[in-house]
Order: sequence, then C-alpha cells, then structure tokens
Amino acid sequence: MVKTNKKKMWAGRFSEATHPAVDQFTASISEDYRLYRHDIAGSIAHAHALAQVGILTKNEIKSVIAGLQEIEQECAENKNLSGLPDEDIHMYIERRLTEKIGPLGGKLHTGRSRNDQVALDLKLYLREKITEILNQLVLLQKGLVAQAEKQITLYLPGYTHLQRAQPVLLSHHLLAYYEMLERDRTRYADCQKRLNQMPLGAGALAGNSFSLNRTIVARELHFNDITANSMDTVSDRDFIAEFLSASSILMVHLSRWAEEWVLWASSEFSFITLSDPFCTGSSIMPQKKNPDVLELVRGKSGRVFGALINILVITKGLPLSYNRDLQEDKRPLFDTVETVLQSLTLMTLLLSEVQFNKAKMETAASDSLLLATDIADYLAQKGVPFRESHHVVGKIVQEAIANQKSLSQWTLTEFQKQTPIFQKDLFSVLTPRASIARRNNAGGTAERSVKAAIKKIKKKW
Repeated sequence: MVKTNKKKMWAGRFSEATHPAVDQFTASISEDYRLYRHDIAGSIAHAHALAQVGILTKNEIKSVIAGLQEIEQECAENKNLSGLPDEDIHMYIERRLTEKIGPLGGKLHTGRSRNDQVALDLKLYLREKITEILNQLVLLQKGLVAQAEKQITLYLPGYTHLQRAQPVLLSHHLLAYYEMLERDRTRYADCQKRLNQMPLGAGALAGNSFSLNRTIVARELHFNDITANSMDTVSDRDFIAEFLSASSILMVHLSRWAEEWVLWASSEFSFITLSDPFCTGSSIMPQKKNPDVLELVRGKSGRVFGALINILVITKGLPLSYNRDLQEDKRPLFDTVETVLQSLTLMTLLLSEVQFNKAKMETAASDSLLLATDIADYLAQKGVPFRESHHVVGKIVQEAIANQKSLSQWTLTEFQKQTPIFQKDLFSVLTPRASIARRNNAGGTAERSVKAAIKKIKKKW
C-alpha cells in the first residue's frame, strides 16, 4: 500500500497518495504561476478580514503579511515556477508560508476555499490586464489619428467587393479603423466594469461561517461591489468568456487591417512601404521583403477565436457549482492576453513607421469610372429620377469601356448624346478631389468632415 502523501494540503481524507500521473495531469502551476501577485494581494486582504473577527491576532497578522511579502519577492525573482511539486500557485504560496512561519501559515485558509480564491485571483489579474489592453488600444488609436492628420489630403480608391468604387481620403480610411477600435475599447471597459465584483467569502459554494466582512475586503482590493450569490460566484466564468469575446472581435478588426495592408504592400498595389524592422526575408529568394508581422497578426486571430470556443465548451455543460473543468480556463485566458497585447503593440509600432505612396494611391483613384456615381448624382440634382440617371450613366460607362476612352476625355457633345441635361458645369464634378469634397456630410470623406471627426475624437482624450 502506498503511504499517504502528507505534502498535499487536503491529504487527510485519503489513505493513499495520488498516482504520479494524476499529479502531473491535474497540476496547473505551469500556467497559474502568473497569478502569484494577485493571490498574495487577496491573501493579505483575507488576513485582514480574519484579524477583524479574531481569527488572527495583531502579531499573527504581521507574521502572515511579512511572510507573504517575502514569497512575493521570491516569485518576482523566479517567475517560472513550473516543475514544483505543488498543484497550483495557491498551494505553493500556502506551503511556502507554512515553511516560513510554521503552523500559523495554515490559519490563513480559514473561511475561504480555493474555489473563491481562484475566482478572486482571476478577476484581479484580468482587471489589471484589461487596463493594459485599454492603454495600448488608445496608443494605437492615437497613432491612427496622427497618421490621418499627417495624410489629410492624400486620396486613394475606396473599395467594395475589393473592386475600385469611389475616391476617398486616406485619412477617412484610417479613421474607419479608429472607430472599430473605439467599439473594442468600450467593450473591454464594459467587461472590466462587470467583472469588478469581489468573490472572496463565497467559500467552496455556500459562503463562510466566520462572519467575514466581504465589503471591507472588496474595498481593500478596489472592487466596486461584492458578488451576490456564493454558488454563482465560484462557478462563474462569464467574465472570461466576455473578455475572450471582446478580444475575438478586436482580433477580427486587426486581422482585417492586416489583410488590407498585406495587399497594399504588394507590388500589385504598392500603396504602402513597410519599414524594414517589421518585415522579414526569404531563406532562398534574396529579393523578398515579407510582411510577416501583419501576416502573424492575421494568423494569431485564430488562436483567440479558438480560446473563446474553448471557454464556451468548458462551461456549457457544468452543473452548479464549481467543477474541476474550470481549471482549464487559464491557458486560453493567458494566451489571449499575451496575443492581444503583442498584436496591439506591434501594430502601433508598424503604423508609426509605414510610408504611404502618394503617387500610387492617387493614380489608382484617378480612374474616371470611379466618378460614375458623381455623374449620376449630377443628373439627380438636375431633377432626373435617380434610377433613370443611374441607367443613363450605366450606358455611358458601357460605351467608355467599349471605346477604351476615359470619361475625362469625353466632350460635352458626347455626354449630351446620352441626355441634353448635361451642361458645362458637369466638368467641375469630374475630378477625384471634387468628388471627395462634395461628400461633406457628417461621417463623410470630405476633408472638412474628416477634420471635424478628428476634432471630436480629440475632445475625448
């Protein structure tokens, strides 16, 4: 018979030690060691709560806090705690505390369970990481606005269906990504607000019997409120699912942007030139300059989408309350945090050094067929029903393509063969800049509208 493993904090109920393969299978310290600061912060707050109800004396709480602070320093100096015999970071800290201050270390777990302890650590961690993500998001948004201001008059074709559609200002195009990121920012802020409820005190699932003041603990840890139901508290991972959902949408936006700039950096477009530090070469083709950062941002989006599906599948079939399946919430969470922060940082750096190729963009936007809508609008302003004007201009486009003759080369007589409504003032419409300037409504591409949008954005900062 195998002897009981006394190193396990919960080993008293068991007559045999867990199998080594089980120890390896159930251990999570290789992932959750990242939570050491948050676990110690929560433990110190819990120690204060225990002192308030007389579980710890003044001298005992001093010893406990001093021991925890020493362990935090140890962890900071050796952050990779994988390979240790402990199941998780919580057991590691408790074991080290007991080694430092003796049996007193065992009193710290009075009135709490790893179930509410883990929920607390995850919320502290994620609250902190969302703040980091929000800060990096704003830096990227500011980079977009800076480039928009710098390139305020440069124009290029706008696309639908990846076909040239109408001329637009590059600044307007860049601000489209600003707006996507702004929605991402508000989603993260909402997620952070919802997760900011303090779970400690829920115990294993039924609460605790020591009259611990959860509100005071919440205040010490800067939570807005306490969770309302102990069973929900220990089984809730909605805040992780919501974070992963917000992250997935963000990565959709970054991936779309990356895809577009991969195209723009190609010889076929040549709209942008990426800075050398953000590209790589080929192992066989000496001429190559590959947009690997953009491609990896595009590719890493799949990891984040997978993380969201991961947490949804983990939680979808769990009865109340805590189940060990929830241990698997950490890897997708931690990986997503790292992926999102890296992607935002690199897109910010890449954006600051990109070069926009004015000649290529404006030449591409000078195709007169991009002004077909302006000609239709011209007729509509003269009183022609738009559907009729659309048909007339369609015929003009058909003839221009058949004769391989740009509309900018057409004479007034040629236009009037389609309808006598055309007059000399038509030619004031037939330039890309005129087309852009006419779209001066709020949210439009005209320079005046873009400057107003930038001004409105800056008022938020």
